[in-house]
Amino acid sequence: MKNIYLLLFGFLLTSPSFAQKNTIERIEPMNWWTDMHDQTLQIMVYGKDIGAYSASTNYPGFKITKTIRVESPNYLFIYAELSEDIAPGSVSISLKNGKKKSSFDYVLKARKKPIGQQGFDASDVIYLMMPDRFANGDTSNDNIKGMLEGTDRSKPNGRHGGDLKGVSDNINYIKDLGMTAIWFTPIFENDMKPEYGAYHGYAATDMYKVDRRFGTNEEFQELIKKVHANDMKVIMDMIHNHIGDQHWWMKDLPSKDWLNDKDIYGTTNYRGSIASDPYKSDADYDKLTKAWFVSEMPDLNQKNELLADYLIQNTIWWIEEFEIDGIRMDTYVYPDKDYMARWAKEVMEAYPTFNIVGEAWVNTVAHEAYWQENFKGAHDNYNSHLPSVTDFQTEYALVNAFNEPFGWKSGLMQIYYTLSQDHVYNDPMKAVIFLDNHDLTRYFNQIGQNKDHFKMGYTMLMTLRGIPQVYYGTELLFGETGDKGDGSKRPDMPGGWKEDSRSIFTAEGRTPSENETYDFVKAITTWRKTRASIHEGKTKHFVPEDNVYVYFRYTDSETTMVIVNLQDKDVEINPTRYKEVLGKFKTGKLVPTNSSLDVSSAFTVKAKTTSIFELN
Repeated sequence: MKNIYLLLFGFLLTSPSFAQKNTIERIEPMNWWTDMHDQTLQIMVYGKDIGAYSASTNYPGFKITKTIRVESPNYLFIYAELSEDIAPGSVSISLKNGKKKSSFDYVLKARKKPIGQQGFDASDVIYLMMPDRFANGDTSNDNIKGMLEGTDRSKPNGRHGGDLKGVSDNINYIKDLGMTAIWFTPIFENDMKPEYGAYHGYAATDMYKVDRRFGTNEEFQELIKKVHANDMKVIMDMIHNHIGDQHWWMKDLPSKDWLNDKDIYGTTNYRGSIASDPYKSDADYDKLTKAWFVSEMPDLNQKNELLADYLIQNTIWWIEEFEIDGIRMDTYVYPDKDYMARWAKEVMEAYPTFNIVGEAWVNTVAHEAYWQENFKGAHDNYNSHLPSVTDFQTEYALVNAFNEPFGWKSGLMQIYYTLSQDHVYNDPMKAVIFLDNHDLTRYFNQIGQNKDHFKMGYTMLMTLRGIPQVYYGTELLFGETGDKGDGSKRPDMPGGWKEDSRSIFTAEGRTPSENETYDFVKAITTWRKTRASIHEGKTKHFVPEDNVYVYFRYTDSETTMVIVNLQDKDVEINPTRYKEVLGKFKTGKLVPTNSSLDVSSAFTVKAKTTSIFELN
């Protein structure tokens, strides 16, 4: 793709008709495909006074239906309809402004079928990583001339130099853990000022380019191929709510309504529950959806149809060009929700086996479920068309279970009450569950750095309904250090940099404590791959008593029993209470030791453990 783009870009810059005053600086998307689900194409052309030109072509099957000019004279939006039998090739598009004439070639590729959108589901375990903090495989891209920020590992909120090559070099580490998918925080160019700290990727300055400090578009393609070759999937993080204030648009906006006006709306109130509130005020809703996330992140106005088309096409382009398997959409509840429904619907119609998880950081189960497709309780008949949501409610419960004394509404009861509301979800098995992520305090810290509680929580994560996501370093008991800010939630992986004194990517480089946790995480995660009752089974649970919680995951042919004993002593389990499930079984095999246990009579589970039994 890079070579095609460079040839096209070089041609445009050297074309006699566009020399000097009428240079085309950008064409986005820079290529497209034949035989797409939607045969409509928007081409955004940017260059000095290009808006004064009209466009035409004689390419068979490529019909230009309209050209749209905007407030800035330097943009021209070309819309075309592609016939079903259009052939791949180079489409010569003529531009005319009075006596001034020129043309450019637009590349139409033959579409690959199938292109590899596997989707992701409850059979997967997602490894969430921040490329800047994982490993630095290519030091030559640490500091790039002309880019606003270089590498400085002494700054918790600065760039540290991790890149795609570093991830590629350590794919086996992730695979050996038992992970089946990798979620990368955004890899878009974030050429932001150093004082902002855009190492995280959520302030895009170019939505068609991988940040050069991570690598190239070609390197991202090769990394995805390598991930696929290792039987894992790639989930790409996207953001349609905002861009970075150094985005190239900001120097010359297409129109005033391309962004929501910060002078009117200020910064957001961060109250995601407003979007589904039947009693919400317009003022509060505008503050949520039209205000800027932070001052450095201009808020996009998705009600602008040109922008909406641009963003949807951008998503389609990344799916086609890179063959990603899924998307995590950041700040899902903050943009215009009708646009987000349109976006999700169009993506899923184009790729029915694909999956999208939307970040819905809200405060109740009902608020969460509202954002999953076909929510039956929507007072406004809203359908998000979004397959999956981030299940923050289960995360809260998995923290509170270990921080509160057992009571009527506290401790382990929090997990019970959260799961007992699953009836409001269209499909709770599609919810992404997690102990923590890049925005939250590390789980190990949230539960007081108690190793027993960590193991109990992780085992529940691997056995509850939903799609588990594991934040990088969890397998090593990462916790916060330093200033306790965002940077401390996102530390470097020791050994990912040549100057590091040890490497946690090898057993020899890990401490005994790290190896113990790593081996535990690996054993439970790898075991999970084999259990259909966990991937697709139903759930039956029993109200916790005396700080003991028992639940079953089962299909017609397989049953798994999980016992959470939060007491400080071993507990005897009487099978009579659970006979509606246990009555069919004689023995159980304890995971991961494979030791056998008679479950037809009273048996004992150890203190401070979450025990898994494969029932036979």
